[in-house]
Amino acid sequence: MPVPLLDLRAQYRRIRSEIDAAVAEVFESQMFVGGPKVEALERAAGAYLGAEHAVAVASGTDALLLSLKAVGVESGDEVITSTFSFFATAGATVNAGGVPVFVDVDPDTLNLDPAQVEARITGRTRGIVPVHLFGQCADMDPILALAARHGISVVEDAAQAIGARYKGRMATTLGDAAAISFYPTKNLGGAGDAGMAVARDAAVAGALRILRNHGSEKTYHHRVVGTNSRLDAIQAAVLLVKLKYIDAWNEARRAHAAYYDERFAEVGEVATPIARPECHHVYHQYVIRVPERDAACRFLAERGVGCAVFYPIPLHEQECFARFGPHAPCPVASQASREVLALPVYPELTREQQDEVVEAVKDHLAHR
Repeated sequence: MPVPLLDLRAQYRRIRSEIDAAVAEVFESQMFVGGPKVEALERAAGAYLGAEHAVAVASGTDALLLSLKAVGVESGDEVITSTFSFFATAGATVNAGGVPVFVDVDPDTLNLDPAQVEARITGRTRGIVPVHLFGQCADMDPILALAARHGISVVEDAAQAIGARYKGRMATTLGDAAAISFYPTKNLGGAGDAGMAVARDAAVAGALRILRNHGSEKTYHHRVVGTNSRLDAIQAAVLLVKLKYIDAWNEARRAHAAYYDERFAEVGEVATPIARPECHHVYHQYVIRVPERDAACRFLAERGVGCAVFYPIPLHEQECFARFGPHAPCPVASQASREVLALPVYPELTREQQDEVVEAVKDHLAHR
């Protein structure tokens, strides 16, 4: 039985009439950039998150970049972040003019290790970007305490974590600003690139709104140099429909993760994700760790079981960041990059499909 890593068609089939009607409204209005749909999405997302300010932008990457600029990161400023994340986490820092400073990760969660952050703080440190990896919040309290003590801004990379919580508080509402991605594969995905920046302070939110519109709040008057990061109304229309389902979809992911945990408990060579008790994990990815990971990928592909590697190269080992080095070694991340394997966990997944995934992993381990 083939099992895809992700099946977006299955999601669309269930809500097709709502999506099609929402998109048709946009075409009828002929208001394609900004406008009522985008404003409605900002209000709805802000209410869902419990956020003071939600600012729709063109992508999750832009949400990070503009958030860093809005909190004051400038040329030469250092920004501490996790080495085990998608490229945009550090790429946004460089594009804001900053210098990425990479820190190793906690061996259980693969999130930024707070214990290693303070040693990397210098007089040039302007920000910390904790990543809520795979849908689980980083350990935020010690990070926030460090930031407060040193007068540093915190920008949450919540690209993978909409609906996740830390000690009862929603991801995106913990730091000074935060970034969400609505890339189609995310737990809440649009029909193309889309994102949202979240801010606690009205001044930061105001800066975000200006920066996303070429640095202008009045047509043809530009106080700063911004960029074009306005959200398309079609994306807002799709996301407004899907936002109603996000909690149910996240709960389905959590149920799938619990079933995997139960099935893999009998397989000693498989390390399953560790969910911290203070965190509400939403499992953007269900990532196991297995020996001979690359061979496992090939075996599963031959069986028709979708899988992926997030991430094969830690950021501190990427060629483009070498000029900011020498970087401190990050042995936990380097080892994880050789072992991690993401398995299907999308909401529409069936138990039969999950059983097929588990048996394929077990067969790989038995025949290696």
